[in-house]
Amino acid sequence: MTKTLSDQLFVREINLSSVLRLIHQRAPISRTQIAISGGLNKSTVSSLVDELITRGLVHETGINSVGAGRPATWLEIDPKAGMIIGVQLGVDFVSVAVTDLLGKILWKRKEDTNPAEDQNKMLDQTLRIVEEAMTVNKNEVSRFLGLGLSTPGSVDLNEGTLIFAPNLHWQNVPFKRIFSEYTKLDTFVENDANAAAVAEHLFGSARESGDFIFIFAGVGIGSGLFLDGHLYRGKNGFAGEIGHSPIMAEPTQTICHCGNRGCWETYANQSSIIQHVQTRLEKGHNRIIPKLMSENGARLSISLIKQAADMGDADAIESLAEASHAMGKGFAGLINILNPEKIILGGPLSIVGEYLIPGINETIMQHSFIPKIDRKVEVQLSAFGPDASLIGAIAIVVDDVLSRPMSIQRR
Repeated sequence: MTKTLSDQLFVREINLSSVLRLIHQRAPISRTQIAISGGLNKSTVSSLVDELITRGLVHETGINSVGAGRPATWLEIDPKAGMIIGVQLGVDFVSVAVTDLLGKILWKRKEDTNPAEDQNKMLDQTLRIVEEAMTVNKNEVSRFLGLGLSTPGSVDLNEGTLIFAPNLHWQNVPFKRIFSEYTKLDTFVENDANAAAVAEHLFGSARESGDFIFIFAGVGIGSGLFLDGHLYRGKNGFAGEIGHSPIMAEPTQTICHCGNRGCWETYANQSSIIQHVQTRLEKGHNRIIPKLMSENGARLSISLIKQAADMGDADAIESLAEASHAMGKGFAGLINILNPEKIILGGPLSIVGEYLIPGINETIMQHSFIPKIDRKVEVQLSAFGPDASLIGAIAIVVDDVLSRPMSIQRR
């Protein structure tokens, strides 16, 4: 391939991507509106749209005859362009979903896992669910566009390798090689918080936000940082490990899974909430939580604590309040450093978000400098709740399609 032809294809890919992203963000949209917004002439836009249609990524959905002039044809992303498989590896669960290109869930399965068991057993369990997912809706949509996998810990994006996940005690796991060889699909691997941030940017409440922070809170705490409209990864792609920022220095504090003491996540994760409730239960005054545990035949968990809080249980509510203030201190530090437009809380702990947000906001006002001189930073719950990282696994594949539409074969 000559350099001139290579340059031409490169420019066309950029233009195709720009048009496809505009359609994804603003649909329904006309060719004329794309030309105006994208700064392209109408003939170029028509050629680009025609190619996106032949690749099955875009379709015409109707005519807008309102107003003067020729009626405009509306364009939208074709949800039947192909299916995407998303895999979320949690510390004690695995979730797999199949969606269309717009992120609509067509099939979903979640199974508990035992973090104490062998790593290969969890991988085999995950691959079994993925194999089942690949049989979904074959009659309606004939192709898969890729597989996305989100995982706690630090990820080498180029290699698709999990470098280190303290809460899983896993190191150097070649996820991309494992899943691409098994499925024969393009596979993308991302840190769970980063993936969830991409989901909010593409599908959720941060579509119009250029500067926001996604906080993924569960067994650990991580973050995805969107700065000036782009996911910030840091020098080697490991930015966002905020849960291991030290906020306490006493040598008697709980040891984090990373081996250090005083890490933020040890005071604001689900384990700390459960421990605070357990400490209160040992005093023997609580009646609601033991009754719920007995009725459900279940151990103490975040979902059970939420159930108790909804019933007005003081121990549950006070424990959640303690966690909210610990969480708010971390939020305040992030606000002072990054001055974001909003912070979005998602992951497993988002199910008790209504009990966390008030305390978080109160602590932010106490410990953050910026809200004292500027408007209050918006803190809100993820549009996807506990599934934020799962939808994030889908979103990283969608983002690749939007960036490289020429990688999708014509129909």
